[in-house]
Amino acid sequence: MIEFVLFLGLCFVLEGLAVASNPSPYYGVVGLVVAAVAGCGWLVSLGMSFVSLVLVMVYLGGMLVVFLYSVSLAADPY
Repeated sequence: MIEFVLFLGLCFVLEGLAVASNPSPYYGVVGLVVAAVAGCGWLVSLGMSFVSLVLVMVYLGGMLVVFLYSVSLAADPY
């Protein structure tokens, strides 16, 4: 079990670095989703299921809305 928790923690950190260092927002959002899933799995394995649910609703919901807004502004020619 400890190996699984460490693996999810490592995935969370590496995907967070992938989001921060990726210049393309399309690939950055994939890292964001994977990091959120790894973070939620990590929190559930530690027994914090409510915090994991809040992470999914707030973090993914809010950040994906900001991502869609920025992509729509970047696609606008004016």
